[in-house]
Amino acid sequence: MSRRSPYRIALAPLERERLERRVRRQTATQREVFRAEVVLFAAAGLRNDEIAERLGTARETVSRWRKRYFEEGDAGLVDRPRSGRPRAFSPSGGRRDQGPRLRPTG
Repeated sequence: MSRRSPYRIALAPLERERLERRVRRQTATQREVFRAEVVLFAAAGLRNDEIAERLGTARETVSRWRKRYFEEGDAGLVDRPRSGRPRAFSPSGGRRDQGPRLRPTG
């Protein structure tokens, strides 16, 4: 038996519209869409375990995003700076000069 979340989400019409637009936007990243869907499902009254099942993720993940939105609003859905050394290469590619060395010879 799962317990109800103490973080009840009630969206104003403009907030709901903004989140729904984010879900439909063609250029939205997968993480933006996921986080917006968590909040929309939470506002519809679904429990964290129900949302997790629908979205194919862990209940703890849903709980984290629900809490952050409850406490911070839209700002809570934005990535926070991570600790540690910054990436040396862009996440989309690699170094430009790696191409020829990666091709098989022979």
